[in-house]
Amino acid sequence: MSDTAFAPELRTKIINDPDVILEDRDLMRALISANERAMGANIVDLRGVAMERLERRLDRLEDTHRSVIAAAYENLAGTNQIHRAVLRMLDPIEFETFLKNLATEVADILRVDSVKLVLETEQEGEEVALRRLGNVLCVAEPGFISEYMRSGKGSQLRPVVLRQTLPQSEAIYGEASTWVRSEALMRLDLGEGRLPGMLVMGAEDPHQFKPSQGTDLLAFFAGVFERAMRRWLA
Repeated sequence: MSDTAFAPELRTKIINDPDVILEDRDLMRALISANERAMGANIVDLRGVAMERLERRLDRLEDTHRSVIAAAYENLAGTNQIHRAVLRMLDPIEFETFLKNLATEVADILRVDSVKLVLETEQEGEEVALRRLGNVLCVAEPGFISEYMRSGKGSQLRPVVLRQTLPQSEAIYGEASTWVRSEALMRLDLGEGRLPGMLVMGAEDPHQFKPSQGTDLLAFFAGVFERAMRRWLA
């Protein structure tokens, strides 16, 4: 079929359904360029300028829309992950199993490479007893948790700290400190009259935990954990 024979058919289609042209950016841009050439170089087509600006705004809005959807999906996935970890954490009926479960199934659900519970103690005999409860548990002298979470800088103590690991992390991870590169630190209130505790999640990926990330979900997880710990300690 020749172009001349096809032209009336194409013209009729466009008249009946102009959105075919209006919704196609490349076609509209080509029509505007042709119109500008026909008007000459000395005339500015304000409609063309306005359309270009609208197109740029639309592109920015589409990018923002995609970013918002991605963030919402990521937040929902993270919430579901924390909920599953909490349910699994509460399953054990014995304290030793409760602790060991943290470093295995709970860690797998949270997709972290290490989970440690740090407890401060003043009594040497108590320290020996606690060490029998598994390699998930670390004992430390009073004041260690605050110092470690502040990283020795004297900054304000926050309930949740996300960062890359420090040289002194060997006190928590032991030999694993050679490959654990980022960590999430959650301070635990174990009840009146008890020294504080700290829940630590470590990852080999140096960017898995970063200060710029939100901490709401981890704060919720730590809140559930510390309440469970109070019952065990009681």
